[in-house]
Formats: sequence, structure tokens, C-alpha cells
Amino acid sequence: MIDIQGWSPDPQETTEILQPGPAHGLAGLLGAPFDGEELPPLWQWLYFLERPPQDVLGPDGHPAEGRFLPPIPNRRRMFAGGRFLQREPLRVGDTVTRRDEMVAANIKQGRTGELLFVTVRQTFLRDGQKIAVEEQDLMYRCGAPDSAPPEPSYKEPVLNKTPWRTTFIADPVLLFRFSALTYNAHRIHYDEDYATNVEGHSGLVVHAPLLAILLLELPRLAGHKVTEFSFRARRPVYAGQPVAVVGHPDGELAVIGAAYASGPVSALTATFS
Repeated sequence: MIDIQGWSPDPQETTEILQPGPAHGLAGLLGAPFDGEELPPLWQWLYFLERPPQDVLGPDGHPAEGRFLPPIPNRRRMFAGGRFLQREPLRVGDTVTRRDEMVAANIKQGRTGELLFVTVRQTFLRDGQKIAVEEQDLMYRCGAPDSAPPEPSYKEPVLNKTPWRTTFIADPVLLFRFSALTYNAHRIHYDEDYATNVEGHSGLVVHAPLLAILLLELPRLAGHKVTEFSFRARRPVYAGQPVAVVGHPDGELAVIGAAYASGPVSALTATFS
């Protein structure tokens, strides 16, 4: 049973000067343009990073304890989705304060047992003024996997007839580099034995934030600026599994995985300017 009674973490603030190096690193990883000035939405994930000592990490690579990590045993974590609202862009050279606070913690009954959904809100301030707000929905479950992972599919996805579309395959090197850029030590992204035998996945897991960034590259490369979006991760995508990244100018974007004929594995609704 998941028990979070009495868990109410205090907000925290972090202030940082946004340097160009991380953004240029992500641009190189994606093969994407970057003018060295305004950060595209979600590229703030390269900043305000926690760098805990090695001896405080748990078996999954995350810190064993943390302000917004729920106090539950055998904790397994997945990124479930989020929302983002941008009033003004974050820029390289800005001094920005990020205020983090937990705004919701709900226990739900899933197909394989109890799930804990935690929502953390991040408010970005420049010169005391709110310029952007992000909310992240994180899903936690306890205990060991209930069954062996399914065999992954590696068939090519069918590209829908949409104005914006591309294909994408993540390999272990790309996942390692994205983990390095975001200082993410979660072992499901680089330790295949752990990902399959401990957490019950079909292979190395592609970061949900990476999928969200790929979706937002579609309108950016078409000359649009995203001012608001909502993202939902429905199923994992695995290294070596081809996916189609597709979108419409009306704001509907989706990652279509060949292994999941029933629908998109990730979807994002965005407002463009």
C-alpha cells in the first residue's frame, strides 16, 4: 500500500545564469538550429540541475531521498506528462530564479496496482517577474514488475499524411548523451539489464522529455513559437524502435510508435504564435 500521509515538502528556489553551453549541446544532439539567444520551450530542462553526491543515490540512479521524491519503498518513477505556459522566452545570459513546489499528490488504482501521481510546479522569474510556468506530472509505483516485459517491435511506423512529419530512432549513444545533458542518472535510460530485469521494460527507455522536445521541434522548424502546451506520455518508447513524429499547424502533435497500433505513445497539444 502506498502511504504518503504527512508528506508535504516545502517549496525551494534556485537561481542560475543561463549559459550557452548546454543549449548548444542539445542543438548538436538534435541536429537542430539554435541562434544562441532565446531558449526554445523545454530547453530549460538543461538548467537548474541537481547534482547529488554519488553516495546518496538509490538503486535506480535517482537520489534515495529528495524534497519532491515520495517516501515510498521500492519506488519506480516515470514521467507522465505536463503543461507549460510562456509569457516571455528565457534567454542565454539571463539570471533566472526557478521556484519549485508540489501542487498535487494523488493515489490511483492502475491495471497493475496502486499508482502515485505527483505534480510539481516550476515558476520561472526574471527580475522578480514571472515569465514562464511549467508543471510536471510524475508517476510512481511500488514493488517488482508483475510479469516479463513484452517483446518490442522494430517495424517501420506508417507516416500519416500530416504537414509536419519525420521519423526518429533513439540508440543507446543518443540516450546517454541526453542523460548527460540533463544530469539524469535513471538507469532505465542506459542500463538495459536493469531496465528489463528490474523495472520490467522491453529495453532502454527513451526519455519522455526528449520526446516532448522532439514534438516541439516540429512547429519551431516551421517558423512558429509555442506559447503554451500540454503533454501526455501514454506508453514507453524503447531504443531501436522507430517512431514517427507528426503534427498539424492546428496544434495537434503526436509520437506514433510502430509497436502500438492502437494510437500514439505520446501526444502534445500546443498553442502557436
